[in-house]
Amino acid sequence: MITRQLTHPRSIVVVGGSNDLNKPGGKVLKNIIDGGFEGGLFVMNPKEKEVQGIESFQKAENLPQVDLAVIAIAARFIPEVVELLAYHKQTKAFIILSAGFSEESHEGKILEEKVVKIINDVKGSLIGPNCVGILTPQHHSIFTYPIPKLNPKGCDFISGSGATACFIMEAGIPKGLSFANVYSVGNSAQMGVEEILQHLDETFDPEKDSIIKLLYIENISKPALLLKHASSLIRKGCMIAAIKAGSSEAGSRAASSHTGALASPDAAVDALFRKAGIVRCYGREDLIAVASVFCHPKITGKRIAIITHAGGPAVMLTDALSNGKMEIPAITGEAAEALKLKLFQGSSVANPIDFLATGTAEQLGEIIDAVENDFDQIDAMIVIFGTPGLTEIFDVYELLDRKMRKCRKPIFPVLPSILTAKREIEFFLSKGRVNFPDEVVLGNTLARVFNNPEPQPEHFVRPEIDIQAIREVIENCEDGYISPKNIQRLLDASGIARAGEAVVAISGEAVESADSLGYPLVMKVVGPVHKSDVGGVVLNVTSSDQVKLEFDRMIQIKDTTAILMQPMLSGIELFAGAKKEGNFGHLILCGMGGIFIEVLKDVTSALVPVSDSEAKQMIQSLKSYKIIQGIRGKKPMNESAFKDIIFRLSALIEVAPEIAELDLNPLLGNEKQVIAVDARIRIEK
Repeated sequence: MITRQLTHPRSIVVVGGSNDLNKPGGKVLKNIIDGGFEGGLFVMNPKEKEVQGIESFQKAENLPQVDLAVIAIAARFIPEVVELLAYHKQTKAFIILSAGFSEESHEGKILEEKVVKIINDVKGSLIGPNCVGILTPQHHSIFTYPIPKLNPKGCDFISGSGATACFIMEAGIPKGLSFANVYSVGNSAQMGVEEILQHLDETFDPEKDSIIKLLYIENISKPALLLKHASSLIRKGCMIAAIKAGSSEAGSRAASSHTGALASPDAAVDALFRKAGIVRCYGREDLIAVASVFCHPKITGKRIAIITHAGGPAVMLTDALSNGKMEIPAITGEAAEALKLKLFQGSSVANPIDFLATGTAEQLGEIIDAVENDFDQIDAMIVIFGTPGLTEIFDVYELLDRKMRKCRKPIFPVLPSILTAKREIEFFLSKGRVNFPDEVVLGNTLARVFNNPEPQPEHFVRPEIDIQAIREVIENCEDGYISPKNIQRLLDASGIARAGEAVVAISGEAVESADSLGYPLVMKVVGPVHKSDVGGVVLNVTSSDQVKLEFDRMIQIKDTTAILMQPMLSGIELFAGAKKEGNFGHLILCGMGGIFIEVLKDVTSALVPVSDSEAKQMIQSLKSYKIIQGIRGKKPMNESAFKDIIFRLSALIEVAPEIAELDLNPLLGNEKQVIAVDARIRIEK
């Protein structure tokens, strides 16, 4: 819980405040003073009576009551100080800068737990330990630089790493990025990124607060909390971009199913961000680029006009936008010809609109006005304007700023001459603008932001399934892979279409079942994971003699417990599955099935619960989606039936969370239906 004493303290004590500005206790005190904190400010230092002009108390007992304590002393002394402040000085907020806690040792973890217990006892707030502090308009309780000039409409930034927060600000400020609040959560002993985001959501004021939220996360310990409040903020009109570090997996991990092999913690992060509507970033510059796009009005369509006086950057930008599924429509007609007459000979208005290296501010204004008023096929503009240094270009950037304020269509500036036109760019940024020095970075980022999915609906109608029958199967099963008979019952209760089948353990039953199911048949071993690798799949079985022959051979294959028999079906091989992924809950995956699942690894995933629209989005996001649509004269597959299976699979998992892994592979799809041909389900209670 974030207390008002943390965000709006009436008084602050810096425990360990120092005259030495090379120490955290010295620098944080200086930053609080320089930030103009208006409340009571005190220092606790046993060796000093005054520190940086602020009264210093040598004993904690002599301190007055104080709202917020910023602590920069050795870890071993901190529990005692926190106890005194919390229980005797009514302190309800703590920022612990010091290291030496759970990040270092077991002993440090014990100290940390003791501190958290004390603060929880008084219903207080703790930021840290092992953090650089927080930066708000009310107080600059942070010991690092840079300290940007805070802007209420800048970015709210929450970081799990203090150093990374500093580096991101260092890189973003020169491009014009501004900040409203900065929180460094360190060890997140009491509150992490999720809780700070929760506070920003629960106190959000669209008139006063920033709509841009940036996150740097190293560990998502409460994914449900992050999902709830990120999606809530985005529905309120906010935009969120996040880096989740630590995405690679060292080494390999054993998995007993295709779903287990394809699912991963990072796939769960991707699925969480998609469901919430968060734009995922993969580095500092990436986060800054997305935040910079957020600083501009949202584009309502993907049709872009490129306005340039340099051909090469326009070509590269066109490629980047096109690769991101954006459009650069041709500009023709009378209005285009009228515009061309206002430009120097040799200019082009086809799009990109190239008004040559000699183009003027006046011509740029004419182009922007024409795109704004005359070309309905355009949704937004990108203006590329640098300089070889022959003349100053203040007039160009003055005009650009003015047009950006007046135009309905968003305008994105690419000002690449960061050295040659340094003074002019600084002038442009001083007007509250953000610059994109690299047109390709802008093109890629703009496309990614535009194509990022909206948050999935919080409430939606689930499909009708037989909950009682599902629970009866689950409660009567032991841990491990369940029998084909129980799989059939679960699929039937969930409304997932499956092929007719029989599971047999003796030769006579095999022949009887074959005659009942009808020929031709497919026979598969029950038990081995990769059936085809061990000769455990036989297709197009056409007679009872062949059934007996193949049964006698296959039943001898290692790990085989029975033989599964099904009618031969035809269609595109598809895949759907589910996997429990730690505290994220369950992932649903889908893609091409059969051997293609291992060769192509073309799968998409979503966190349970999966809505009908999300299931559709999963299918259409597959790289192999054109195969599902039908290519080279082949009929399209029944996409609606595939979507329904994913939808019902999610509903099954909600009712039976004990399912640890589930494979429907292959599903066979044609223009009429999608049917589960083979399935494996593992229970883990």
